[in-house]
Amino acid sequence: MQKIRNIAIIAHVDHGKTTLVDKILHSCAIFRDNEQTGELILDNNDLERERGITIVSKNVSVRYKDVKINIIDTPGHADFGGEVERVLKMADGVLLLCDAFEGAMPQTRFVTQKALGLGLKPIVVVNKVDKENCRPEEVYEQIFELFFNLEATEDQLDFPVIYGSSKQGWMSTDWKKPTEDIFPLMDAILENIPPAPIAEGTLQMQITSLDYSSFVGRIAIGRVARGTIKENQPVSLVKRDGTIQKSRIKELYTFEGLGKVRATEVSSGDICAVVGIEGFDIGDTIADFEKPEQLEVIKIDEPTMNMLFTINTSPFFGKEGKFVTSRHLRDRLYKEMEKNLALRVVETESPDSYLVYGRGILHLSVLIETMRREGYELQVGQPQVIVKEIDGVKCEPVETLIVDVPGDVAGKVIELVTQRKGDLLIMEPKGDLQHLEFDIPARGIIGLRNNVLTATGGEAIMAHRFKAYEPWKGQIPGRLNGVLVSMDTGKTTAFAIDKLQDRGRFHVDPGVDIYEGQVLGEHIRDNDLVINLTKGKQLTNMRASGSDTNVRIAPAIKFSLEESMEYIQADEYIEVTPQSIRLRKIYLNENERKINAKKFISQ
Repeated sequence: MQKIRNIAIIAHVDHGKTTLVDKILHSCAIFRDNEQTGELILDNNDLERERGITIVSKNVSVRYKDVKINIIDTPGHADFGGEVERVLKMADGVLLLCDAFEGAMPQTRFVTQKALGLGLKPIVVVNKVDKENCRPEEVYEQIFELFFNLEATEDQLDFPVIYGSSKQGWMSTDWKKPTEDIFPLMDAILENIPPAPIAEGTLQMQITSLDYSSFVGRIAIGRVARGTIKENQPVSLVKRDGTIQKSRIKELYTFEGLGKVRATEVSSGDICAVVGIEGFDIGDTIADFEKPEQLEVIKIDEPTMNMLFTINTSPFFGKEGKFVTSRHLRDRLYKEMEKNLALRVVETESPDSYLVYGRGILHLSVLIETMRREGYELQVGQPQVIVKEIDGVKCEPVETLIVDVPGDVAGKVIELVTQRKGDLLIMEPKGDLQHLEFDIPARGIIGLRNNVLTATGGEAIMAHRFKAYEPWKGQIPGRLNGVLVSMDTGKTTAFAIDKLQDRGRFHVDPGVDIYEGQVLGEHIRDNDLVINLTKGKQLTNMRASGSDTNVRIAPAIKFSLEESMEYIQADEYIEVTPQSIRLRKIYLNENERKINAKKFISQ
């Protein structure tokens, strides 16, 4: 019987998971010597490479000392917690990666809690010990305390620790004695992670993730929990609600290196991909044809935020995108729900609009960004948190917010967070930074990052995770300034922008097409101002000295998609097309805005 280990790599964002997988793949000689691989091999979609984060978990496998090690690279961001929760079901142990300076961060706690709850055996890797002022011993103590607080078992508390630097490609049991390679880590995996258990009996396999191929359609991926699965075998598909469909397996694949290899049968304990099963969802069980038995259904944390997605209704609709109708939008959102477990789509009274529920701003913005790259045009409204009534009390999601910031600007951060109903819990020095912890309503985090980064000169490190639903904290102040709204449709002129610069800061450059009702900039006061940026200079044949002065224009402030989502108010939309992101009022005409103003005050 083949020896197999299944491990998942978990960590906070940017602590080096994907880099470590790179080094494991290289050191286990997966590639030919002359093969061009680049870095961050597993972050293979454009969005992951641009943002430097993992969004979708990936499976690879390596051979070491005649043992097959299946490695699952997971996202570190709590917004993608749905991904982490389901793929941990495939593992028998976890590598918990921790930065030697930052230590255990909020998302570290989030994913560790899930792993310990499933009874997985941890190995702690203290990474980046080559950093200046790193503190490996303190971090080790911190992680032990974290495990203890999360009620780890005796066996889990007795975890092995490996120190190293995945960027420089070495791991060691003592951080003061660097080695030449990462094999001490591989040996620790073989010694400490239990082999995949072999369970005899009828077939049971839970589908924990899926792949898509344009040739064969949807491919189910999961770990065989019991028995063996064979090519061409008739099986039963047990749905989440207990209904049973009969089906047949056409092809079987196991993971080898970065790719998949065709197999005739796969035994319990190994991770495989199955082709040929129709109509499956994540969490369904592939079971015996005669006597199907269901595995426990995966429970995913509830979404905490929703946004209105609607078709593009601006005057520029259809100019840049391929998919612009409500049918396209609906089909794409429902397709996303098949593989994105933490997402929910609810139809509204209007046939053109859908409420999309997600785990946070990043979770929703990655979906919007993916859609615009595929050629969709859409509009999205202001993100709203989901309010629940618990025992007759109106409750909202509250998050734990952690900010590491230079000491001289810590006061500004505390002031900004407390304005948004945040409570300061902990304030302690950490190296040359101040470490602040708050409890803050999820509503208060929307739009906070920009303000904090501005106040601290970009030096704050922020992270947050969902804590619990708590009673409603009251009104939170929104954006302080009003906006500058276009009066007319046409091209912006440098002359008009120059003359109106004392009214606020602009988001558009000269020579850009704009339409009536588009948000063009931020007003210096708290009310909205309607302006005309399309007016050119009146050219006559009279000349006066000094009238043709050079136009000096401050550069336009360009928002990213997340910044736009945090910036807009209830009466505004973001228009997202493959080439542009524009802010606009829901009602483009000024008179209509005045008539409908009361609608938005109550919100």
